[in-house]
Amino acid sequence: MRMRFLGSTSEAGACPSLYETDRGTIVVQGMQVTDPEALADLRDVLDGETAVEVPRELLVDIARKVLS
Repeated sequence: MRMRFLGSTSEAGACPSLYETDRGTIVVQGMQVTDPEALADLRDVLDGETAVEVPRELLVDIARKVLS
């Protein structure tokens, strides 16, 4: 799988960031959610899956760029 950087809200280009893959999917880079109460709110988490946190404005910004 290959990824193409879409954008970040970080000045240094680190996380949180979004990438588009050559498989037609999006990869999210961000801080892993570790709060037990927050994790308890997740549903149907499969082995190998995790939750990451990204700012809403990153998703909105990338969506505008991709959809325009």
